Amino acid sequence: MAYNPLSFFLTAQGWQPERAPPLRDILEIVKRAGYDGIHAEVPPGSTAVAYAKLLDEHNLAAAPGYFQANFADADKLPETVEAARRAASDHAVLGLDRIFIAEQLAADPQRLAKPAIGFGSSETTLSRIADGLNKVATAIAAEGVIPCLHPHVGTQIETVAETEFMLDRIGSDILLVGPDTGHLSWAGADVDAFLKCHLDRIGAVDLKDYRRDVAAKGGDEGKTYHQICADHIWTEPGRGSIDLDAVLNTLKDFDGWFVVEVDIADQPTVELSARLAAQWLRPRLEARRAA
Repeated sequence: MAYNPLSFFLTAQGWQPERAPPLRDILEIVKRAGYDGIHAEVPPGSTAVAYAKLLDEHNLAAAPGYFQANFADADKLPETVEAARRAASDHAVLGLDRIFIAEQLAADPQRLAKPAIGFGSSETTLSRIADGLNKVATAIAAEGVIPCLHPHVGTQIETVAETEFMLDRIGSDILLVGPDTGHLSWAGADVDAFLKCHLDRIGAVDLKDYRRDVAAKGGDEGKTYHQICADHIWTEPGRGSIDLDAVLNTLKDFDGWFVVEVDIADQPTVELSARLAAQWLRPRLEARRAA
């Protein structure tokens, strides 16, 4: 059970890294909240070896991190492939063999303006993305790390159909699935059915809850992705509209990382948000282990 510290940096007013505590304090908070690991991201100017040592000092393990890019941009693809290779190499040093991978948020601004409906989806664009993603996934896999495709609202891989397009065209030996229960749900997926369809291909899971009424209201009012997020569409696991108990039951044999993610904390403090999420998830994971 890991935690994505995104909530320390992201607020309803936008990205505010200046409000985040120092990394050591973040790690202490995450450990105190009850997590085994943290969503891996080597700090700028540091190294994977130094980061691993820092995590070890806080009795935390590295959990799969995140790589995103505009895979359809052929001009920048060599640069993207190299960046992906470096990220994978860092993950390998951290002892990881999985990394989340997603299309770049806002590569198409219309996806932010009209979120969660697959706006303007075309086979031509998806084919370009699949071609670039295949090359990036190949480079990552060569480092001993397998990328896990992470559909995300606001990107050009946000719907089930767009996700399936990629999975159908890229082999499971170099691309697994890294489902995000919240983003899939917002984009209209039957999450449980999606998971059952891909049980043998799931490499890591982002456990996220959302409010269906906030999504529906935002859609009716024509709000953007960021506006709907600021309205607190996301909430801690067990507090929203997704039947996450059913999700965990479907994934009862999955033995990889569950990464809790809320984006914008839905509590007065990030620490309280992290703790409530852990208190919901921990006994359920313990019950699975005891079964």
